[in-house]
Amino acid sequence: MKGFIDLHCHWVPGIDDGARTPEEGAEMLVGLHAVGFSTVYATPHTRPGMFENDARGLRQAYDTTVAAVRASARGPLPEVHLASEHFFDDVVYARIREGKALPYPPLDGRPSKRVRPILVELPPRAFPAQLSARFFDLRRAGCSAVLAHPERYHPVWDDDRCLDALIDAGAALLLDVCAVVGKYGKAPQKSAEKLLEEGAYAAACSDAHRPEDAEVTARAIERLAELVGEAEVERLLRAGPEKLLEGRGAPIGGPL
Repeated sequence: MKGFIDLHCHWVPGIDDGARTPEEGAEMLVGLHAVGFSTVYATPHTRPGMFENDARGLRQAYDTTVAAVRASARGPLPEVHLASEHFFDDVVYARIREGKALPYPPLDGRPSKRVRPILVELPPRAFPAQLSARFFDLRRAGCSAVLAHPERYHPVWDDDRCLDALIDAGAALLLDVCAVVGKYGKAPQKSAEKLLEEGAYAAACSDAHRPEDAEVTARAIERLAELVGEAEVERLLRAGPEKLLEGRGAPIGGPL
């Protein structure tokens, strides 16, 4: 057991493009546990027009299916928790500002006055207008952006300096580790390797959608170790996620 923490996984069945059945969700979790993940956060999509999920519905889906997933498991399971992957359009931005989204829960499960990390996804071809200003505004709503798979965004392929303003606005970059073995193509792989070389990532994750993704994740972690070394693997998959989940940063309502 390596104690890795997976901040991005689609194992809750039947609500987005992830697991289709409790059996698939269970197989995915068993596979990730075997890779070394002791904790896995479900992050189903919140994306109006594609996945019509909201915080209340996702909580209900999680609560009603987690028992079925556990009952279907044919092996040890990691500890599981619920958050969401929020597509950062105007509708979802408003929900976050109104406290109607699903940020990551505190690591110890207790209420906290610290800023909560929240997983956000951007349109792949172009960043929204005033994005860095909106990331600053999230902190006034008690949240800080965790940017899903930045290596898969076209503006990053062109010039990864486009991320500098977002990082300055408090965003943390979350590597989809499977990018380093070419799961998404050459451009994301090249961008991931460059961002790793620059030390830009706060953490890494599986972004698993199917049971077979656990095997790809295992290969990707081996490749990650070749690229950056075992100590950096430990930071990206355990210490980094822990730091994000602890919500280290300015207290809610405090200075930015």
